Amino acid sequence: MNTKRIAKFAHRLSKPYRVTDGKKFRLKDIDPGDTGDLKTEDKPRAKEALHNGIEALSELQDMLYAQDRWSVLLIFQAMDAAGKDGTIKHVMSGVNPQGCEVTSFKVPSSEDLDHDYLWRCMKCLPERGRIGIFNRSYYEETLVVRVHPEFLAGQKLPPECVTKDIWDDRFRDIRNFERYLMNNGTLVRKFFLHVSPEEQKKRFMERLDNPDKNWKFSANDIKERGFWKDYMHAYEQTIRETATKDSPWYVVPADNKWFTRAVVSAAIIDALSSLNLRYPEVSSDKKQDLAAARKTLLADT
Repeated sequence: MNTKRIAKFAHRLSKPYRVTDGKKFRLKDIDPGDTGDLKTEDKPRAKEALHNGIEALSELQDMLYAQDRWSVLLIFQAMDAAGKDGTIKHVMSGVNPQGCEVTSFKVPSSEDLDHDYLWRCMKCLPERGRIGIFNRSYYEETLVVRVHPEFLAGQKLPPECVTKDIWDDRFRDIRNFERYLMNNGTLVRKFFLHVSPEEQKKRFMERLDNPDKNWKFSANDIKERGFWKDYMHAYEQTIRETATKDSPWYVVPADNKWFTRAVVSAAIIDALSSLNLRYPEVSSDKKQDLAAARKTLLADT
């Protein structure tokens, strides 16, 4: 497998969806049904590319683990039924479980609310040599908390801290936090899986009609769907304010799962390839130890 060739293809595939400067970003410019240069008839080819990408990702992750210098944080945000879980499952299927951990963030606990809003995510950051995946993250603090002000009221903040500038303050906090992570060897990549309301409705109906998928459905999903425009505004501003060169957002069209997974895989491969990963060099003393071990094993009959 030619990992370098796959990395070049991954860069080309993912680049159109990368946002590094949010000043000109508008969510309306991204079509949730977009499949780039690929058409429906190219779906088998895209799946083959995903398969090759999974193999390349496995090789890169192995070097990341062996080198033990960098860590990688992948953040996934999306509306319900956009495909976060399935994307994580398929894209990371070839990664060694020892070098990867997925953390899903639900409603904050009472312990979480007794700390600053970054606390529960900070304690789950990946170690060097590992990939950490956040299924939702501290970005909920500029998304769902913004859409539902009652959640902010439940965070027990001193009144002096809840000002008209609180969202700008949080955007600045997050930018600084992600810069801090990068300065300490943690590469951050953020994904917004952009699904259309029509496709979300279709997937909700599938969950209702298929008994095997009933467990995925929650009445709260319908409630949150009613805040669609508010969420789109919150997502757009969040991306505009927190997309940077070092910690970019990928706004990935999510109406076609096969394309979503191909783009996410490509973006992760592109990120890992940028780290100039390689296996550690063996010292001369270590080589002597290896030679002695080989001699001992050959002599063992």
